[in-house]
Amino acid sequence: MFDIAIILINYNSSKHTINCIESIIQKNSKELNYQIIITDNCSAKEDYLHLKNYCDTHSLPNLELHRSNINTGFGGGNMNGIQYANAKYYAFINNDTVLLNDCLSILKNALDHNQNIGIAGGQAYNENGKQIISFDHFTSPVKEIIGRFFLESINPKKYPKRKKEYTEPIQVGFVQGSFMFLRASDFNEIGGFDTNIFLYYEETDLCLRLLRNNKNAFLIPEAKFIHLHGASTEQRSIAIKKELKISLLYVIRKYYGFFGHKIILLHLIVKYFFSSITKPKNWTLFLLLINGAPISKSLKTKQTIIKL
Repeated sequence: MFDIAIILINYNSSKHTINCIESIIQKNSKELNYQIIITDNCSAKEDYLHLKNYCDTHSLPNLELHRSNINTGFGGGNMNGIQYANAKYYAFINNDTVLLNDCLSILKNALDHNQNIGIAGGQAYNENGKQIISFDHFTSPVKEIIGRFFLESINPKKYPKRKKEYTEPIQVGFVQGSFMFLRASDFNEIGGFDTNIFLYYEETDLCLRLLRNNKNAFLIPEAKFIHLHGASTEQRSIAIKKELKISLLYVIRKYYGFFGHKIILLHLIVKYFFSSITKPKNWTLFLLLINGAPISKSLKTKQTIIKL
């Protein structure tokens, strides 16, 4: 059994995946026993073959590449990856991530010495070395309506400031999905990712279910990495913005029930009705919301099987 199974997803971004792998090899302690498992989430042929050629020619020990003939999304891609994992810990790392230090040993040590930590993440930076937000507060009707700033102002113990730079570990709502480290036993016990969610809010859902088992999320700022946002998604596309709302409302319905869901849905309908007056491109978001933003409208339902 390995110490850590590192799970990566590649989707039309093989150059980032290769850079991520290289940083893992360079920064990890030589004493750490790990495997790297890559799920290619139905990338274009050229991108997949570029990554496959890298894996084949470098002959890296304990490196596996598995292609999915359908894009299963973030949660689904990671769930595909763990089918091949045999380790005490899982590290789910975005492929647009570059490690700055021995993050995995640091996070493993934190969990080894504190059973209350259910999931941990490190401190993220952008490509210019500027600190970026590495954790967040759970989505809820209150948060969505009154905002994070107000919550952080009235109850800073429960809602620590996201933009502050921390030097010591701190308990948070949830760590960002770009780098999540947890025990395989805890992950397996809660059933892993909810694959109803195609993209976004997977880490929120995961951390909420861990919290039900008294397993808390922690930021471990000693672990440092660069995260290049949106390497394999078009962050500003309407399709991605729609997916954000679909996932948000799914999670709200799951944890806050019928009335919580309706309150947030109404809030968003009003918000995007007025914003579409000055920003016509938001009209399609309004139409999605007025129809309830169901999962049936998710990108997940628009995937096709592509065999090479």
